[in-house]
Amino acid sequence: MKAHLPVGESFGFTQTLRANTSGRAFPQCVFDHFEEMSGDPLEAGSKSNEIVESIRKRKGLKPGIPLLENFVDKL
Repeated sequence: MKAHLPVGESFGFTQTLRANTSGRAFPQCVFDHFEEMSGDPLEAGSKSNEIVESIRKRKGLKPGIPLLENFVDKL
């Protein structure tokens, strides 16, 4: 069986597949292609923003995208 699975949804896929098939199925993941996501990650409620927020949460970073002023030297 072949299927396209978004990378963001593939975390934990192997464990779930093996648990539901009693260890009889083994996935083989291969990169196939990519698509540019539409939407603005700075716009609250957009799919891009949800992905950015979930990544920041998973990595233990502060919620919300930091402003540019946080990175500009204040001389």
